[in-house]
Parts: sequence; structure tokens; C-alpha cells
Amino acid sequence: MGDPFLAYDIRGRVGDELNEELARSIGIAYCNLVGPKKVVIGQDVRQSSASLSDALAQGLMEGGADVLDIGLCGTEMIYFATPHLDADGGIMVTASHNPRDYNGMKMVTRGSIPLSRDNGLHEIRDMIKEGRIEKKPSSSNLKEVDVWDAYIEKLVGFLKDPSSLSSMKFVTDPGHGCAGPVLDRLEERLDLDLVKVHNRPDGSFPAGIPNPLLPEMRGPCSDRVRSGSAEMGIAWDGDFDRCFLFDEKGGFVEGYYIVGLLAKSMLSSEKGGKVVHDPRLIWNTVEIVKEAGGIPIMNRTGHAFIKDRMRQEDAIYGGEMSAHHYFRDFNYCDTGMVPWLLIAELMAAGGNTLSELLSERVRRFPVSGEINRRVDDPLKVIDDIEGAYGQDAISVDHTDGVSLEFERYRFNLRSSNTEPLIRLNVESRGDKDLLDHVTNSILDRMDSA
Repeated sequence: MGDPFLAYDIRGRVGDELNEELARSIGIAYCNLVGPKKVVIGQDVRQSSASLSDALAQGLMEGGADVLDIGLCGTEMIYFATPHLDADGGIMVTASHNPRDYNGMKMVTRGSIPLSRDNGLHEIRDMIKEGRIEKKPSSSNLKEVDVWDAYIEKLVGFLKDPSSLSSMKFVTDPGHGCAGPVLDRLEERLDLDLVKVHNRPDGSFPAGIPNPLLPEMRGPCSDRVRSGSAEMGIAWDGDFDRCFLFDEKGGFVEGYYIVGLLAKSMLSSEKGGKVVHDPRLIWNTVEIVKEAGGIPIMNRTGHAFIKDRMRQEDAIYGGEMSAHHYFRDFNYCDTGMVPWLLIAELMAAGGNTLSELLSERVRRFPVSGEINRRVDDPLKVIDDIEGAYGQDAISVDHTDGVSLEFERYRFNLRSSNTEPLIRLNVESRGDKDLLDHVTNSILDRMDSA
């Protein structure tokens, strides 16, 4: 039986690794650690989420906290509701894009500061494992709370001119996850024309697990964009903290290029603002941020690390190529709804298609896409690659794994936090042939290491 307490959240197979008894104990332990008076909870559409949420709520009340239940929602709604309801913490019951038989929890404290292995998540695990959790006599209660209207207005508030999106046509695919009810409300609020695919929340996921990073899950959205003359397609993972975009031709857009567009959008209203980005691919982002009068800041990959750095720097925006986008005005948290709204507004403002906004950037900085390799000893392979390439590099950086920069190309190689994998990303300055050659050379070296 595996340990469901991971680096940033709790996630495991229901029954084997996560059950109602553990969920109740997590609630008690969370209260013992954090000492909250009020905790917001919400749940995704998975078939096990309701019972796990009920058990979590019971544990939180036994730990001495009042529970504010916002019901079926996305993770970002917990990030929004925790400060909005002046709560001391929030817990989302979700397994995001994992298989049907998985579930989990994402936790925050006051101000929607994430609880990860570095600030208490693994302590909660150890408290439960060692029997150090204590119930507290209290008169705590559970209250169902509706935050929908306030949340929708928060999303719309990111737009300079909400009316500019009126009657724009988009294909939307939540994959039967939790995004559908948000889209229904946004469609009415902004007078959008949405072609909805797999819109109804359904925890059996009849169309497959909502994970648009899997190429086989992109077809329905891409095909409908091509056949329906839509201006953009958007797909989400199950708890919609990430969105994935398709241009007007149905082509899938690498998340890396969206970071640059969103940085430009945010800096248009705050010159000199800081933008935090991950180290995997950087050249496009850095160039756009500097041209827009901003300050780029490279930081370790991972939502807890990005959010912490954004708070330290008071950064206006943070972006990862994995389609996590963070906004200072969204409690420094990631949201899968704000990004596509801002991109749509950029398209409307300039009269451009999405491919027109991206084509020059893609030409200037072609990328390999993230390539994963399963290896026995990731650190050994990374050391070998650094040894082979490092002596000729202009710079060597260890912010996350190793990043090696050369005059015409750059690459980052890092190990997974949870699996025996190494992840490679390569970019070049306008030279696709060089990109392919370097990528293949590195992969050959990795395979023989």
C-alpha cells in the first residue's frame, strides 16, 4: 500500500490508500496542526468525493473547527472562498486528473497559503500514523455556503472590458469534470457563444479521465473547433485548476507560450511588475516580460514554491509551462478560468486569432515539449548529462535539476518529485533543426547512461 501523502497534496487509490476513516483523521490532524476556527471544504465530482468530504467534515468538527461547505466546485473555488469567507483554512477533496478509482485532498491555510510537505502536510501524516491526533470538545457545526455569485464576479473582474467577449464563439470541454457549472454561468454573464462538449459533471467520466495533457483526450475539443469555426477551444482537467488551449485551427497550444501572453496581458496594466516563471523553458517568457517593462524571476517548479516566491516578491503573475497560472489578485493562487478569459480579451482587443498571437513566438523559440524517461537513478543520469555538456555551456543553473544555456539552445533536466522519472525540455533560438538534433543527442546520452 502506497503513501498518499505526496509533495503538494494527498492522492491515492480509494479503499487501499484513502478511505473515510483516514479522511476523518486528516480533519482532526489538520485542526491539531493549524488550530482553525473555520475551514472551507469543497469536493469534485468523483463518485467517492461525497463520502470522503462528509468524513473530512466530521473530523474537522471533532478537531474543533466550524465547517463551511461550498459543495461541488473546482480547486480554485477553495482558493477563492477561504479568504472571501474569512476562514482559517480550506480543503478540496479531489484527485484532479488521476484515474477514476483515485481521490485526494489539496489543503490551504489562512489566505490560501498551500500546505505542502515543507510546512505541515507530512506532519499531518506522521501525527495520524503515530496516533498523536486529539479530538477537542466543541460545539462545532457545518454550514452549506453559496459563493457562486461572488466567485463569478471575481473572474469577470480580471477583464478590462468584459463586453469585448460578447458573442465570441468557443468550444469548451470540461471532460465531465467540475468546470461545466462555471461555464454555464460565465456564458450568461458575458453573453458568450459556447459550444459545450462533455459539460455535465459525471464522476464516472464516460469520455475518459479529464486530462488534456494526454494526446488521446484532446480530440473532441480539437475536432469541434475545426468543424465549428470557433475562435478558440479550451479543455480542463477534473478540478479545473489548469486549462489547455486550442487555436482556431484546432491545434493544441503548448502551455509555455501562454505564459508569455498572460505576462504581457498583466503587465499592460502594471509596468514594472514582477513575473515568476519556472526554469524548464524561459527564453520566450523572459523576452516578453522585459519588452513589456516587467521583471522576470525564475523559481523552482511546483505550485507551493511558485506561490511562496510570488508572495515574497509581490509578483503580479506567475506561470508554469504545465498550464498552472497564478495571479496576485487571485490570492497568489492558480486558476483555470482566468487565463482563457484574458487570452480571449487579448484576441478581441487586437482583432487577432490565437495562432496569429502565437506564430511569431513559436517561430522565434521552438521547443521540444516535455519528454519523460523512466530511469533507475535519475540523479546519476542528470550528473552524467551535466558532465557531458556543462563544460561548453555559457551558464549552468541548479534552481531545479540542471539548466544548461548555450548561444543557440538551452535545456533543463530535472527529476520527478514522485516517480523515478527525469523530464527533459529543450528550446532553441529560431532553429528547429538544431532543436531536434540537440534533443535526440541528449536522449541518446540518457538512454546509454
